[in-house]
Amino acid sequence: MARNWLTALAVLFAFVSVAPLAAQPPAPVKFVVPDPVPGAKPVTVERIKIHGAALEGNLEGDAADRGVIVYLPPSYAADPRRRYPVVYALHGYSIGNEKWTTEIHTPQTVEGSFATGTREMIVVLPDAQTLHNGSMYSNSATTGDWEDFIAHDVVATIDSHYRTIPDRLSRGLAGHSMGGYGTSRIGMKHPEMFSALYIMSPCCMSARNTIEPELAQQLESVKTPEDSAKLTFFSRAALASAAAWSPDPKNPPLYLDLPVKDGVVQPEVLARWAANAPLAMVHQYIPGLRQYRAIAIDVGDQDRLKTDTGIFHETLENYGIANSFEIYSGTHTSAVADRMQNHVLPFFSRTLNFGQ
Repeated sequence: MARNWLTALAVLFAFVSVAPLAAQPPAPVKFVVPDPVPGAKPVTVERIKIHGAALEGNLEGDAADRGVIVYLPPSYAADPRRRYPVVYALHGYSIGNEKWTTEIHTPQTVEGSFATGTREMIVVLPDAQTLHNGSMYSNSATTGDWEDFIAHDVVATIDSHYRTIPDRLSRGLAGHSMGGYGTSRIGMKHPEMFSALYIMSPCCMSARNTIEPELAQQLESVKTPEDSAKLTFFSRAALASAAAWSPDPKNPPLYLDLPVKDGVVQPEVLARWAANAPLAMVHQYIPGLRQYRAIAIDVGDQDRLKTDTGIFHETLENYGIANSFEIYSGTHTSAVADRMQNHVLPFFSRTLNFGQ
């Protein structure tokens, strides 16, 4: 049976918990933020711009120079001969890296993780907001080649400007929601760049094959880039998906093909979207995934993304690819700060090469 596409988008991009039972008020969401660790040494925060050669000439006109937040460990300035592994962490849809810092409570959680035993590393947060509020970390003539921007432009710049250990064994990739999708996608396609992956509550994992008429009508009403900003959250997310997965250089002004035209569902467009779904893609990239030292996957027990996340874990298991999988207590976003401090960074502390 075809799945309702609008409901699927809600599942893919939702930021809060599942709908309450009828006639019951929703339970308040408890956000788990670790307390500051007494005596934690401060990290150095640098905000830089990285030029994305991979983003040049994108048809949306988004800037090729992107803001990037870099957290340098406490010992970085005091020990000028020491080199460090790097973790690249990708934010979710509708927010940029600056907003994500308020969700994962950096730099506090980075400092707390180091203070409680995590080995020191450099942490990098690139910004991936676009005209329609998210790049999907995909390669597209319309949005630019975001996959290549992360895997090549950002990595090359960080390696050339900071004392990194410039080797895949000392690089990790992590991300939440759209960033979790990006981590799975980029991780599958670029094992030559990274050696460990931490996939947090990934969106957009499975293929969709139908569309809600109301959503279709909203999408078809968009005629200019300015119209996009007036859309509802899920409609705009659909435009972001189209820009990433069904670009069309011959279809101005948005330069994308929608999964519906004149009220008729376009199977060929949905097929292009399906080709970008990790649950469909993964079978092509098993040799690359076998190269990873470690893969971790997590999702909240109240997050409707947990079904597809679990299937991704099971798929890796079926191919004999070792990975850890945890369903923790929480919604889509309620525990991301705790996960960052007490799970994500310690995972990379155990799995990356520190060159010592």
